[in-house]
Amino acid sequence: MARKRVLIVDDSAVMRGLLRSVVAADPLLEVAGTAANGADALEAMETLKPDLMLLDVEMPVMDGLETLRRLQARGSQVPVIMCSAVTQRGARVTIEALASGAADYVAKPAQQASREQAFAKLSKELLPKLRELARRRQGARAALPLPSVAPTSTGEVPRIVAIGVSTGGPAALERVLPELPSSFSLPVLVVQHMPDLFTRSLADRLDRNCRVRVREAEEGAAVCAGQAVIARGDWHLEVQAVAGGAALQHLTRKPPENHCRPSADVLFRSCGAVYGAGVLAVVLTGMGSDGLAGCRGLRQAGAMVLAQDEATSAVWGMPGAVARAGLANRILPLDQIAGEMVRIASGDFKEVQKLRDAVA
Repeated sequence: MARKRVLIVDDSAVMRGLLRSVVAADPLLEVAGTAANGADALEAMETLKPDLMLLDVEMPVMDGLETLRRLQARGSQVPVIMCSAVTQRGARVTIEALASGAADYVAKPAQQASREQAFAKLSKELLPKLRELARRRQGARAALPLPSVAPTSTGEVPRIVAIGVSTGGPAALERVLPELPSSFSLPVLVVQHMPDLFTRSLADRLDRNCRVRVREAEEGAAVCAGQAVIARGDWHLEVQAVAGGAALQHLTRKPPENHCRPSADVLFRSCGAVYGAGVLAVVLTGMGSDGLAGCRGLRQAGAMVLAQDEATSAVWGMPGAVARAGLANRILPLDQIAGEMVRIASGDFKEVQKLRDAVA
């Protein structure tokens, strides 16, 4: 793969230098140029023609969000990774940018003891995202044959929806959750890979835009029909059964799984333990394979799995892993996911059984 050229946009000369060092350390990438604000970045886009952009959130003259909007108005297809300070304002603006089409984000190193530590932390978080987006930018790989899904026959209508999502997730959730009607009859639990402040901002934004209620997860809160719960950043979200009552949300600080906390596998596994075949798992866009092991266990229990297709995924890592393993009952474009969830939740046995026996 030819090296991909990255435009770095940040008002801090120190941060531009650090980002330049990180990008230059990867043999698949090179620095196309730098800019100190959004206005300069828009000019640089025209002259430098980069393949990828690193875009600061807070800048003078033109901030990152306005820059992103203007890029989209021009029809730009260049993937943008937002660089955000881990503050409440930084989280809020970053969530808005991600929901508006930014491909991903990275948190700026804070309170590091040395430049070396900041370089190591940023490299670990940023380079895999740049590489994955560069591969995506290179062009889709040849389609692989997907295994057939073995039919199941429990006939149980789902009682809960569990969603796993990562890279591209805020934009995907903005397309799925607002399509659910206020009468949606199932609880929805969501694992989105994000730090703490960011998941609260994500839940607040979705709550404003959705007909179902959306909240960040809370220890001991009931798992309620018609409510979507976003796992809290840096905490695993589990479901706990309560005798004679509704299941409860449970937050844990157990070790990360698949390098993730929260982890979709943790959520899927706990949902399977409580609801068995009565789980509908939905795996949306994201890097890596978090959710794969959980979906395998759910399918063995007779539950159903939906996966987002490659064409509409920002990164077809998580849903692709599930699809290639033959665990998805259906592989659907993003704009069909919510409708499928509503049909399944309606309790139409024929529709549910058709999905259970489908070949992806």
